[in-house]
Amino acid sequence: MRRCSCPVLALLAIVAVGRSASAGTRLDLDGPWQFRVDPDGSGFRQGWARAVPTPVETVDVPHTWGVGPHAEHEGIAWYWRQVRVPPALRGRRLEMHFGATFYRARVFVNGSLTGEHEGGHTAWFVDVTAALRDGGLVAVEIDNRPGLATIPGWAMRLESTGSVWYDWWHYGGIVRDVALVAQERALVRRQVIRTEVGEGSATVTARVFLEGHGPVSLRGRILGPDGAEVAEGRTSLSLGSGGASPTLTFRVSRPQLWHFDAPRLYRMEVTLQDGEAILDEGSEAFGIRTVEIRDRGLWLNGERVRLTGITRHEDSPPEGLAETRGTVKADWDDLKSLHVVLTRPVHYPQHPYVLDYADRNGVLLVPEIPMWQFSEAQMKDPRVLALAKTMMREMIEQAGNHPSIFAWSVCNESATSTPGGRAYVKAMVEHVRAQDPGRSVTYADDGLPWITDAGQNANQHTDFVMMNQYFGSWAGPEEGLAPALERVGRMFPDKMVVISEFGLAGPFAPDTAQADRLRVGVIEGQLAEFEKHDFVAGAIFWCYQDYLSHRNLWPGLTTDWVEMGLVDENRQRLPSYGVWKERTSPARVSLAWTRADGGRPTGFRAIVERRAPTELPSYDLRGYRLEWQARDHDGTILAGAGVDLPVIGVPATVEGSWPQGGSREVRLTVRVLRPTGFLAAERTERWWEPRSGGLSPEEARKRGLATSAP
Repeated sequence: MRRCSCPVLALLAIVAVGRSASAGTRLDLDGPWQFRVDPDGSGFRQGWARAVPTPVETVDVPHTWGVGPHAEHEGIAWYWRQVRVPPALRGRRLEMHFGATFYRARVFVNGSLTGEHEGGHTAWFVDVTAALRDGGLVAVEIDNRPGLATIPGWAMRLESTGSVWYDWWHYGGIVRDVALVAQERALVRRQVIRTEVGEGSATVTARVFLEGHGPVSLRGRILGPDGAEVAEGRTSLSLGSGGASPTLTFRVSRPQLWHFDAPRLYRMEVTLQDGEAILDEGSEAFGIRTVEIRDRGLWLNGERVRLTGITRHEDSPPEGLAETRGTVKADWDDLKSLHVVLTRPVHYPQHPYVLDYADRNGVLLVPEIPMWQFSEAQMKDPRVLALAKTMMREMIEQAGNHPSIFAWSVCNESATSTPGGRAYVKAMVEHVRAQDPGRSVTYADDGLPWITDAGQNANQHTDFVMMNQYFGSWAGPEEGLAPALERVGRMFPDKMVVISEFGLAGPFAPDTAQADRLRVGVIEGQLAEFEKHDFVAGAIFWCYQDYLSHRNLWPGLTTDWVEMGLVDENRQRLPSYGVWKERTSPARVSLAWTRADGGRPTGFRAIVERRAPTELPSYDLRGYRLEWQARDHDGTILAGAGVDLPVIGVPATVEGSWPQGGSREVRLTVRVLRPTGFLAAERTERWWEPRSGGLSPEEARKRGLATSAP
């Protein structure tokens, strides 16, 4: 960071950079802001809302003070930026939009309070028309301290341990994008898109929320996955003071269904007009698919599937919660290489880019609000319930059109087997169903192994059960898992179960290396146990990477990285990474050499199989492709090809060959690729001919000298 000894800020002439999903003219306010922590909380009294103090630092927004010299700061900090409104935009409605601010934020423009927000992971905006006019000083005060009624907040269910702080980092700051949006007299605030699949067609409705005044016309059109228009509709209306929310209905013939292996996306474009003049535009991607929970299983587009995945914190050493798109893409590309097709991504609403990535690349999601380890007293607190409802509403309104989302989660590891906890879950389930009646509602429960009566537990109100369990560590010996699953199955005889967390923390072993060996055992042993129970539709490992916390650390540490990842905080892979990758591959590949006259290999036969329905993961392989390449001892390519595979319910056989020659070695690599291009399975076989007096290939293989890499 650069330090500044004076509060001078350069005036910024902002330029228009395009339209957002809710449109208007969007002016980017990312980049340099002035920043200063406020250790004793006296900044407001000292006039920091009206003028920049000295000294300050220059930081780049999105920004968190949780990385760097202020990482341990719990309390208030301030951001300032001088903004000039271009003349062409003066006189229009002006809104300042924040992608996320952690945790409590107040916005001042030229010294006047113009808006505030509580919650660290959802977008919000404030009307600055009257305060900003042609420009001025914008000051943002942010407080990252938890409390009894904040979400996340003090984990009072853990009060007896003396450690009530939540189990991830308090990354205070303006952690996502900021923009100034200039609106015309009428605007598109958001859309709610719903789909219903019928025989040979789909019905799509778009409820469009409009604000403003006066007569307008609204045009909507749907673009197919190839970009061509497939449906169009119009309506006219007059807006009053309360706005309006007309619904457009479309019919899409022969819809291309969204699937995690075929993430086909449509786009809904709406245009708000006054005659020929465009007042505003909105554009939203969506998918057409069916997700059902029936017969205690998960059904996607009519196929019963059993899925695996991994959670991931929005956390890294250089960026913390203020992640760049490059970091998000790199991590999620790696998650896809680990066969992630299902996840409860973590305890809080996700960055919009994560949701877009899941839509485009195929991941089913269960987003959650960050209520972790709340006591019954907290869950009965009307302030907590009101805030939880607001957070859920904001998350659903902002993310509800994403086809990757199939359910919502209302809390995690809280006192849901108490009267107050049951009442909270019931109220939240009803609230979510009113907001989004087409999706399932659940929560993550860590107390299921110890209850004996379903009537004690809030899952009586959910659509399916999410079970956090840590047998082999916190929950006791690993032998307790099987009877716990059997008991849960009996208590909820009509409900599907997803294992929403399992894994192992580093401090349960003497050192990092031994902890990872135990983690490997947990992966192999517990996945095998899960798949024995046909009501377990999915299993999600905790966690992709090590993450910063004050809890669950090695003895003597109060701040460090929680060691629970398949990679460490710097994304260095542990042995458990490879074990998970092999164990959760949806395909198996077996190879056999073919020879001419029993001599050197001149080809191969590969058999590709899907995992059986009794296994985990398990689903049909549609649109997959096998690619192979053979090289000689010098690395010269002997041959290679690619073959599109049929739908693999029945195993597929692929053969390949190369000219017989003088090579003493052949290295064959066979890769099976998903339709999205991500690797599904890979095998390498090596054959070599020993020199005079050497071992035969068969003898070498017996001695472990030949290679056969999965």
